[in-house]
Amino acid sequence: MVRLVGVGYDSRPTVFIEQLELPLGGLYPQTEPTRIPRTRRVFVNRNLKLAGVDWVGFDMDYTLAIYDQTEMDNLSIQGTVTKLAARGYPEDLLRHLRYPIHFPIRGLLIDKRFGHVLKMDRFKVVQRGYHGLRELTKDELRSLYQHRKIRPNTARYHWIDTLYALSEATLYAGIVDALEARGVPLDYARLFTDIRECIDEAHRDGTILDVVLSDLPRFVQRDPNLAQTLHKFRSAGKKLFLLTNSRWPFTEKMMTYLLGDAMPEYPSFRHYFDVLVVAAQKPAFFQERRPLLIRDGAEVRPATAPLERGAVYEGGNLHDFEKFLNISGDRVLYVGDHIYGDILRSKKESAWRTAMIIQEMEAEVAAHESCRREHMESALLEGRREELEDQLRFYQQRYKDLTRKIEEEQQKKNGAANGGGGSLLAGAAGGHVQVDYATSFYEAERGRTKRAVERIRGQLRAVDAEVGKLEREIARRFHPYWGSLLKEANETSSFGDQVEEYACIYTSRVSNLLAYSPLQYFRSPRDLMPHEL
Repeated sequence: MVRLVGVGYDSRPTVFIEQLELPLGGLYPQTEPTRIPRTRRVFVNRNLKLAGVDWVGFDMDYTLAIYDQTEMDNLSIQGTVTKLAARGYPEDLLRHLRYPIHFPIRGLLIDKRFGHVLKMDRFKVVQRGYHGLRELTKDELRSLYQHRKIRPNTARYHWIDTLYALSEATLYAGIVDALEARGVPLDYARLFTDIRECIDEAHRDGTILDVVLSDLPRFVQRDPNLAQTLHKFRSAGKKLFLLTNSRWPFTEKMMTYLLGDAMPEYPSFRHYFDVLVVAAQKPAFFQERRPLLIRDGAEVRPATAPLERGAVYEGGNLHDFEKFLNISGDRVLYVGDHIYGDILRSKKESAWRTAMIIQEMEAEVAAHESCRREHMESALLEGRREELEDQLRFYQQRYKDLTRKIEEEQQKKNGAANGGGGSLLAGAAGGHVQVDYATSFYEAERGRTKRAVERIRGQLRAVDAEVGKLEREIARRFHPYWGSLLKEANETSSFGDQVEEYACIYTSRVSNLLAYSPLQYFRSPRDLMPHEL
């Protein structure tokens, strides 16, 4: 677009041309990004209309309160090691224990029989594993787990499905490594039970929680956009509730730290929520009929409808909660981080819509973005492999056809030599020559076909090796031990499969919702089956 401007010095019209920028996206660099950064986007598994949601509920720990994972794991391990020493584990070993703090991810499985830490794909096939800090070979995994169906929900196994539980896997692998290096015989199941009991004890007796409360800025990331996000929902007419397993004293201090003086419109964190439920004991809240209690100072008594704004409730159950609030389950969106206690159980036991907070998503998305070239190369190699496999099938079938023709020609020759079967070639020297020529032709062609088969197999081995190299490189970009949280090679991981199945939407933190309208229609991408690709 041009604009004509100016007049000449001699008063005669003179035209100066000025180039103007058109407001066309993509032609010129924008001063502000037009899209939400992928690391802060909300991802959609199932269509969700926020316009149809009346109530939005939130878990607290690892949902509204985002913990510094490294600090929390170190604190948890230190508290647990002290209690393990009290149970008779070698104090000098525990004091100098080597454990890589970033060893585990969510979605791992502890095999308490063999002392292994495992990762499965969505078909419950074990694809990676470690014994202590030694990676298990493919042959070890195949012999132990891939020739029969494993049952991960039995007493032999334990899921590491929360960020809270990562320290359990770290400590387990480190102690197995250290004790076996000393030649100490191990009861792997007893060791894991001791670790679990000691971690739980450290949480109950204040070894962990008291330290967290004494230095909240060290352990908790205060999100500056959290208050604005909750305010935006309230301004759109949504009602909010807090539903947490934490007890009231801890909840009060944590929520005051997160929201207490965030906005002048809200004198305290209680003013953001219409209902507060602590000590909810999820997943029992969704499965059992525990009574809902109201706290009155140091006392608690049975709650009655209607629920009071600003009051503190404890325990409860899904049925009474919906009845007291007179709400329909499909009008509720619950936001949590626990794939089982928050997301899976609420989805299975109710009509609640679900949003999962996956703190690791920012690193996961960044790693995926950094692997675009490798993913493209891998896709090209997959296409090349499919092409070579088509060629291999063709030449293998051709080899079989040529072998059959050679056998038929040999039978003709034998029949002519024996003078049987009334063959037109019987007794005819020219017939023998004809058969020998055909046989020679087919054998030469079969030899060429065999060489083609061997050449294609060599090319396939090279493609497989290159794909394997790329997959290892891609996995290292995500996590040095386990690769992607949500994927395993070309498949969805067991954890990713649960996220896809039970979370309507997922994102890295609650405040990511601030960039969206409180009436947003979240649309899931088209789900393609293999034949549609």
